[in-house]
Amino acid sequence: MAAPVESEIHALKENLLDMIGMVEQQLSRCQEVIQKKDVELADKIIEKEKRINAQELAIDKDCENIIALHNPMATDLSFVLATIKISNDLERIADNAASLAKFLKKQIKDINTQLLVQFDIEKMLEVCVVMLKDMHEALKKEDTRLARKVFSKDETLNVINKRSVKTATALLKEFPDDHATILRLFSIVRNLERVGDLTKNIGEEIVFHIEARILKHQKKSDS
Repeated sequence: MAAPVESEIHALKENLLDMIGMVEQQLSRCQEVIQKKDVELADKIIEKEKRINAQELAIDKDCENIIALHNPMATDLSFVLATIKISNDLERIADNAASLAKFLKKQIKDINTQLLVQFDIEKMLEVCVVMLKDMHEALKKEDTRLARKVFSKDETLNVINKRSVKTATALLKEFPDDHATILRLFSIVRNLERVGDLTKNIGEEIVFHIEARILKHQKKSDS
């Protein structure tokens, strides 16, 4: 029979996996809004942000309870602390997804699709979705190799972000009447690059947690 702290750690991990899945779905739905010009789906993204905020608060409360009631040792404590950081990063990613959904809700029916293409918005979303899927599987399977994939994928977002200044400058000259939309898309590129950074932070926390657990098991087998 599992000790109380072990069952609570297991439940905490499941809740964190659920949250990663919800946030990944938010970004995936943003892709779908662009592809289908689906304003109703944008509304669903905006509405679901409340549930993700609530999930973060619930996870934080569970972490506080585990620390206060069980005084967890070593690897369990490191996982609890990592979970607090990861859930906060996920909430910030979800904020970016909701912000993008609000923009798409207002603009997607009338926007010049050439602007979205030039800024590589869909490509950035695709990369972000894959990164979060990898983090979900890495945590679920305790796979550091998969967790480390996030670092190379993040470079794709960095490249797109770096060329966004030139992209914006060229588009402002070509489509001066769309200057407000172009500047907003430039800001969205920055936000999606930040999503990559936040996901990379999650990857680092997962690697730290998994490797600490492996090290603990190795020490036990050597003793």
